[in-house]
Amino acid sequence: MTDDINPAIPEVKSSGPLQGIRIIDITTAVMGPFATRILGDLGADVIKVEPPDGDSVRNTGPARHPGMSAIFLCSNRSKRSIVLDLKQPAGREALLKLAEQADVLVYNVRPQAMARLRLAYQDIAAVNPRIIYCGAYGYRQDGPYAAKSAYDDLIQGAVGIPSLLAAGGGEPRYAPTAIADRSVALTVVYAVTAALFHRERSGKGQAIEVPMFETMADMVLSDHLYGKVFEPPLGEMGYTRLVSTQRRPFPTRDGHVCVMPYVDKDWVRVFELIGRQELISDPRFSGVAARTRNIEELYAILASGLLERTTNEWVQAFDEADVPAMRMNTLDGLLQDPHLESTGFFKLEQHASEGLLRTTEISTQWSDCPPVVTRPAPRLGEHSREILREAGYADDEIQRLITADITRVPPSC
Repeated sequence: MTDDINPAIPEVKSSGPLQGIRIIDITTAVMGPFATRILGDLGADVIKVEPPDGDSVRNTGPARHPGMSAIFLCSNRSKRSIVLDLKQPAGREALLKLAEQADVLVYNVRPQAMARLRLAYQDIAAVNPRIIYCGAYGYRQDGPYAAKSAYDDLIQGAVGIPSLLAAGGGEPRYAPTAIADRSVALTVVYAVTAALFHRERSGKGQAIEVPMFETMADMVLSDHLYGKVFEPPLGEMGYTRLVSTQRRPFPTRDGHVCVMPYVDKDWVRVFELIGRQELISDPRFSGVAARTRNIEELYAILASGLLERTTNEWVQAFDEADVPAMRMNTLDGLLQDPHLESTGFFKLEQHASEGLLRTTEISTQWSDCPPVVTRPAPRLGEHSREILREAGYADDEIQRLITADITRVPPSC
């Protein structure tokens, strides 16, 4: 693998589509910070408001220095950090001053906690009626789960993902990536950007609720409501192909290959490649509807045929036949993927305090106003003085806040 090695990660002025938008980010862990990282990459000035002890994931995973863990670094670039103890009157007052100048406030604690802090929508809208106030948390507030806490594992379980994985054999388990956190984060991004567009038309701010449970239930059921889309039902729940016990990377002579023949021409070519031409006219596999009904048997036939060649041989054969296929990567293999290497997806960059870091490129490409990583993940309170000055605080007032432990700065700031 070859990485581009850049000097210290620069702080750059964004030319992205959200340039000029200021976001107050009162989020922790994964879902909220990942959403605001994307908004920051899109050009927004994201002010990460942290409690005195910092975001809970600052110490999750390997780290060279306390508070700058791998998980934190990956979800908090393109932001500035300020420490505010929102439980103290002076900390709340500072947050309201920041909100006066902001376009968006995003939080991911339960609304009941924001109400206790007197930072509910009505409190924020009182100082800035044009603000977009976005809460991302577990459950819609008009149901019995309203006050329950939520994490990725809990939401995966609540929407049935472990049971779907168990259907292929074995015990129920969670998907080994924070799929609920990161999927809901994308919903936060589109909700915030759409609300900003609406404000441009109407001049009005608003409150937005992005519940994890309902968002993920919609995602899962869009596949698996299936026969119960209809009333009365036309079958059971569960998209047959997706829940097939045979739907998995197929073993080859030396590894695994992922192949996805779907339309008729794909299957004709696959049957020819595995030496089963007689199946081309088999009514069980003629057309998508028939293949879906007989997917277990069809995938079992495919699996047996793929044992005859190596992974490289199959990928080459499928590419030549224009059948959708990819080799199965490991995590280490993903770092060495030739396509990602060619597109410059991975970079090595110098962080001012954390040394040489591997980072990922923004995945989208734009012909105009391209997003850009504006700054590296910040140290806890790295920009406290700077942000408070922007809010109108004099240096002696900032020092009093530091002395009272309402705000904090790193030793070198």
